[in-house]
Amino acid sequence: MKKLILAALVAFLFTAVCKAQDGKMPYTATYSSNFKIADANYSKIVLTLWKDFENNTLDSHVDMITDTVTMMFSQGAPVKGKAANLAGAKAYRGSLKDYKVTADAWMSIKSTDKNQNFVCIWGTESFTDKDGKQVKQRIHEVWGFNKDGKVDFMMQYAGEGTM
Repeated sequence: MKKLILAALVAFLFTAVCKAQDGKMPYTATYSSNFKIADANYSKIVLTLWKDFENNTLDSHVDMITDTVTMMFSQGAPVKGKAANLAGAKAYRGSLKDYKVTADAWMSIKSTDKNQNFVCIWGTESFTDKDGKQVKQRIHEVWGFNKDGKVDFMMQYAGEGTM
């Protein structure tokens, strides 16, 4: 029920923000503020990549990612290129035990003025780190896609907390 309420709230807020484009916003977006719901297949790609990370099978779907991808994780500098991202993800995932993820909500959106597709996803990850510490954190990621439908960008936000 919580997940349904979260999804409804996100959809409501997204709709309200999109409809409020009357020029009276207190800020001007530096990228875009004109979005619409996009093809759900973009969400399927992100969910598949999340599952690959959870299962530690990161080589399974690397064809879904561009060679020039840039990923910005919550704790660190941007990582550029598929090879560097894959190597870093494998090393990091290999250091974790009992990794589990839940996906609370996601949506495929398209910037209509920039003609680019994104997926926004919210969830929780829990694991035991390399030092034996139990970690549970909320995550929000924004995934961008190129014109060929491949991931070319990801930005992650993380923090403690529950719903």
